[in-house]
Amino acid sequence: MSRPGRLFAVVGPSGAGKDTLLEATCRARPDLVRARRMITRPASAGGEAFDGVDDATFDAHLEAGSLVIHWQAHGLRYGIPASIDADLAAGRDVLFNGSRAGLAQAAARYPDLHVLMVTAPVAVLTQRLSARGREDASQIAARLERAAQPLPPGLPVIEIDNSGALTDAVDRVLDALQQERA
Repeated sequence: MSRPGRLFAVVGPSGAGKDTLLEATCRARPDLVRARRMITRPASAGGEAFDGVDDATFDAHLEAGSLVIHWQAHGLRYGIPASIDADLAAGRDVLFNGSRAGLAQAAARYPDLHVLMVTAPVAVLTQRLSARGREDASQIAARLERAAQPLPPGLPVIEIDNSGALTDAVDRVLDALQQERA
């Protein structure tokens, strides 16, 4: 029997480039599974590919047990589908764009959870958040303030600086995935 896959929470402040980094990493390693998030915002909001739902639909998924990790941040609700369990059981490594708010719950369900903390300087975060055009200045300030909050203690964390060339950050993620397997 093959060994189970590993679960990687990719976390970091808004604007750190988590989605871009996840997309590029999965292109470089097609064997990786990127969990598709469910978010209580319209799919037309742009950004990553996600399942946009309303609160009632999100609640129905929670009630049905089809979300294994969920959290709230920035006035939205986020969930990771239970389908990741089949991927992990089949020996596939799974990455998901997570949040500090969901890490304790994720670690309780998945004790071998690995955390990749994507970082960038505040000036880079501010520029990226402004460029995406989804938030006003006060919302950007709130996201930057939240960026300073610490991660829950006791989790193994690998920091990935994503302030330079994307290829450099992808190489660091790929190295981290290899190190964690050893």
